[in-house]
Amino acid sequence: MARKLMKGNEAIGEAAIRAGCRFYFGYPITPQTEVAEYLARRLPEVGGTFVQAESEVAVPNMLYGAAGTGERVMTSTSSPGMSLMMEGLSYLAGAELPCVIVNVMRAGPGLGGILPSQGDYFQATKGGGHGDYRCPVLAPWSVQEVTDLVQDAFDLADFYRNPVLVLADGLIGQMMEPVEFQEDRRPCKALPDKRAWAARGWKGDRPRAIINSLFLDPEDLERHNRDLKAKYDAMVRDEVRFAEYGTDQDYEVLIVAYGTVARVCKTAQEDLAEAGVRVGLLRPITLFPFPYEAVRRAADKARAVLVVELSTGQMVEDVQMAVMGRRPVHFHGRQGGMLPSPEAVAEQVRAILRDHAAGPSARRRASRRGGAS
Repeated sequence: MARKLMKGNEAIGEAAIRAGCRFYFGYPITPQTEVAEYLARRLPEVGGTFVQAESEVAVPNMLYGAAGTGERVMTSTSSPGMSLMMEGLSYLAGAELPCVIVNVMRAGPGLGGILPSQGDYFQATKGGGHGDYRCPVLAPWSVQEVTDLVQDAFDLADFYRNPVLVLADGLIGQMMEPVEFQEDRRPCKALPDKRAWAARGWKGDRPRAIINSLFLDPEDLERHNRDLKAKYDAMVRDEVRFAEYGTDQDYEVLIVAYGTVARVCKTAQEDLAEAGVRVGLLRPITLFPFPYEAVRRAADKARAVLVVELSTGQMVEDVQMAVMGRRPVHFHGRQGGMLPSPEAVAEQVRAILRDHAAGPSARRRASRRGGAS
């Protein structure tokens, strides 16, 4: 297919259609409303169903019912709406129901603002709902990549029988970029036969399909939790994704960033290279499972690590866990919808190198500074 200029939110909707999604349940909220608008028009054209729920609280319960029949289902929302879905997300994970949830993040906490943010990292990667559950979390940095990852998300959801989150910031939802859809796309995982578990009617020809997350016997619930944990361990083993830029050569500082912020850092890396400053860049694509080993390996080649986020510092904790104190980890963050500039990131790198050259006491002071500059 020829490349087509599309808005990010509309590309998300088209990617879902092409992945076989035929049921969408959602509620409008800026900056993702165009996903729902697009699917309200497109789903009937392909024999699908669009339902605007009465609230975000209702959405995951609708997903539960449709996913339980074995259909490919999806919703999209933005940060406050995602908070309202947390109880239902835990039910979906507990009942092992595949679905895709796209969160086009906006600034918070509370109602916050409608501009881009990455403040939902903890909620997405550590489990914002109750109980022991995890969801794969995919983090695109472009409109093309969000279309690819949305389609992969449906495959991963089916393979693991688990909700999958696509964590995009408001920039990706609102920007327009060229997109190309592969007509002969192959699934990224071997897809299981859903007839083994889906509730699609019973004629006495197989065991009844029971879809449930309630286990009143504590031994049954413990056994269920252990089965889920084995599944999450398989995700950690097999589903780590990341991209590296300039890490195949010598560099003094490693930058770690995800989403559109990584694009800002890529420009800063290129600007610094022109000035003779060598910087590596690592971009996590899966936030869960997090690429701990890749970050550790790349950090070992640098003098220091700089984490850049649209938050007060959330992914930085996973980077610190990866580095395990072997290198100083610095942080640069913006909030409220404010974006870091390539110049500001480059200046942070220069400041780290100046402090490093000044000696250990200066490095300790720099580590304590943190925050945005």
